[in-house]
Amino acid sequence: MKRACLQTLIVWLAALSVTVLSADEIQDTVVQCEEVKMGGPFTFNSMNNPHDELVEIEKTIRASIEWAVHDKDTAMSYGSVVNNDELFFFQTDSRSTIAGFEDFRNLTEKFFMRDDFKAIKVVIKDLRIHMSPSMKTAWWSCILDDYNEFQGKPANWENVRWSGVLEKVEDNWRIFQMHFSKAEDLIEK
Repeated sequence: MKRACLQTLIVWLAALSVTVLSADEIQDTVVQCEEVKMGGPFTFNSMNNPHDELVEIEKTIRASIEWAVHDKDTAMSYGSVVNNDELFFFQTDSRSTIAGFEDFRNLTEKFFMRDDFKAIKVVIKDLRIHMSPSMKTAWWSCILDDYNEFQGKPANWENVRWSGVLEKVEDNWRIFQMHFSKAEDLIEK
């Protein structure tokens, strides 16, 4: 009995599928979808579709990297990222991946706050910021020059590709993810 019902159901579904696939309504729906044209940009962005919120997003991005130049202002740094386990970023080497706010805090306290680390200057080139139409998520990319000294020697990141994702949390933009990388063709061997 169950087998006969199952076979009947399969035959009925197959017949329904053939009927639906050959129906004119489906073709009309496809035509309607093709007629919808997305004119202009899909997001708010810093190139050709600005929004006032992009200024705040840029402040957050800059705070996350410029905090050390500003007298090692950890409140500035910690306030730019999400303070939970969702914070994640790749560094330029595989050993230094950050997964969670506590990893980030440990890196900050154990390395950047050392007396023998000195931040000198940050230069951000070709900064491109995009904000979703919902205005709750944003992402960026740029080329970063981060000039520093460690134990009296240059410890610079030059021409580093830097990208990331932010989300608006309780009326403040916070970084959730970052990625730093160096183009293989620019790495000195």
